[in-house]
Amino acid sequence: MGKTYERIDGRLRKFIEEQPLFFTATAPLSGDGTVNLSPKGLKGSFAVLDDLTLAYLDFAGSNAETVAHLRENGRITLMWCAFQGPPNIVRVHGRGEPVFRDDPRFPELLAHFPDIDPGLHGLRAIIVVRAERVRDSCGYAVPLMTYDEDRDLHGRRFAREDDDSLSAYFAKRDIAASLDGLPGVPLPLPPSVS
Repeated sequence: MGKTYERIDGRLRKFIEEQPLFFTATAPLSGDGTVNLSPKGLKGSFAVLDDLTLAYLDFAGSNAETVAHLRENGRITLMWCAFQGPPNIVRVHGRGEPVFRDDPRFPELLAHFPDIDPGLHGLRAIIVVRAERVRDSCGYAVPLMTYDEDRDLHGRRFAREDDDSLSAYFAKRDIAASLDGLPGVPLPLPPSVS
């Protein structure tokens, strides 16, 4: 039986912070727009900022659906599943905001991710999520799977980019707009933070 929580603390926070993988779900306001579901999981790229605020690093990728949807309406759901240990699923429904590299809050937020080299993965933004509803459920049907390690492919691929070449890469991928034409990541990217 699922339970709703007032805040993310104690056992719930520990569970979330220990998971090597989570998922984000967003959608545009348009009823025929593209719903987006994305896996996230690079070690050190997620942080619980306080008992109702979470953040994760948004890296170079194939599109910018999450950013575009958040810019349009702010709705987001994050989900973690226990693939090892006791079964559990936790969902955080809330409001999110992309904080871009030229935002004055960016350096302070980036400090919450000390194990990540911001230049290594093509960091585009930090997604900050304010929880409005926190729920868990049984997770009995989630399979048991083992976590071996993070893949190093993403870091190896984007480590060879500088700000100019990364902006050119993004321009080719047209991440300035979502699949549905909503504003995505503003280009050219502001200079990276060291």
